[in-house]
Amino acid sequence: MVALLETLSSTEAEEAEWRLRCDMAAVFRIAARHGWNEQIGNHNSLMLPGDKPTFLINPRGYLFQELTARSLIVCDLEGNVLRGTGELRKVAFFIHARIHLQNPAATCVLHVHPRYLTALSLLEDPSLILAHHNNLLLNDRVAYDLDAVAPADSTEEGDRLAAALGDKSTLVMGGHGVTVVGPTVHDAFDELFIAERTAMYQMTAVATGQKLRTLPENMRRRWNGPWGDKLDARLHLDAWRRVLDREEPDYAR
Repeated sequence: MVALLETLSSTEAEEAEWRLRCDMAAVFRIAARHGWNEQIGNHNSLMLPGDKPTFLINPRGYLFQELTARSLIVCDLEGNVLRGTGELRKVAFFIHARIHLQNPAATCVLHVHPRYLTALSLLEDPSLILAHHNNLLLNDRVAYDLDAVAPADSTEEGDRLAAALGDKSTLVMGGHGVTVVGPTVHDAFDELFIAERTAMYQMTAVATGQKLRTLPENMRRRWNGPWGDKLDARLHLDAWRRVLDREEPDYAR
């Protein structure tokens, strides 16, 4: 995709970036509706096509529901703001830039604190159990980081998080929240959406005090490729964008 876009005219490249901006703005608005963000904290980023590595990200100090396609800033992997108005939050730089740098396949990086995945991350054992049908696809894609004791405040900590994620696409961050990556916005968004739903089912079932039943190990999907190759990730994001087009059309401005 990057190689293709590098051959486009400047007008075509601008149009391609605008489509990506609208997808990202939509994800921020959807996350706000579901309460995934921590006040004005949390951050989502997307690498942009081009000959120099740059990424879109939300500027410091804004609620997710305020963000629009035009308000996202463009930064380089050294943390410099190249385009747009606003400041790059330091913790966002240490997490996102280092994951993008260490894992080129992580084109989109979503870091949020959704209720159920965050609650799961607070447990001594935050493992997702092979109990729901979603777990058959999801569980082999999840890594767990139980070594962090404070927010990311250095490139070394960012590199450690990137290493903890490894070749997985979802990182449950002990005592913190979750980071989900994907080759596209819709891949990362849909995996995050389903991971949070699956954690909700598990935490709700565990709250009954009964033992969870588990599914057979041989039914695991063992899939670590693009999430959208197995599920309708693009169609899911498109459906949400239709809702936003009706109810919050300013997201795409």
